Amino acid sequence: MKSLVALLLIHSMLLPFSGSAQVQSWNFIKEKNGIKIYTCTPAYSSFKCFKGETVFHASMQELGLYIGNVKNFSWWDDNIRELRVLNSKSNNQVEYYFVYHVSWPLSDRDFYVNVVITTDSASGEKIVYAKPLNDSIPEREGIVRIRKYWQKWTLKPIDSSSVHAVLEGFVDPGGSVPAWLYNMVIVETPLKVMGGIKKRVEVTDRH
Repeated sequence: MKSLVALLLIHSMLLPFSGSAQVQSWNFIKEKNGIKIYTCTPAYSSFKCFKGETVFHASMQELGLYIGNVKNFSWWDDNIRELRVLNSKSNNQVEYYFVYHVSWPLSDRDFYVNVVITTDSASGEKIVYAKPLNDSIPEREGIVRIRKYWQKWTLKPIDSSSVHAVLEGFVDPGGSVPAWLYNMVIVETPLKVMGGIKKRVEVTDRH
């Protein structure tokens, strides 16, 4: 179970894919450390979607070091087996391939995605979005390709030192992972992702 949580955690930090229009109504689960957690069961899967909502006491520039930054991954997890930036078209668009080691009895997982970052010039709102490019790289023996997912970061500046953030997501981990097990641990994903970022960007003596 810990391996599954870690896999979801890494995926959430790195890539978001917007499919939220397909999500049904959200059910509030709990609030912890200033992070509100929601889940819902979409019409297209027995795997649940998740949503986390919080306020980061940091600037948009500080958050940009961690959210949507493919090159800043060394602090995420020791189980990153491979990460290759394959095509960087601009600061706002990049394609990358990612392999994550998962402990036995589960197999390693891989992703190939196109990440796009858009910013509203008037409001300053930033959306980090990705879609899978599953067939651009052949599947590898012994590695399960993650093909079905969506995730989306929405960052709205409140002022120069605080940002309202929403992380929504869905991951079908593929292979033989049962939905009941996945659904047990999925609520921990936004807590770990957003909590991890809070520890890095929020300075205790700032306020």
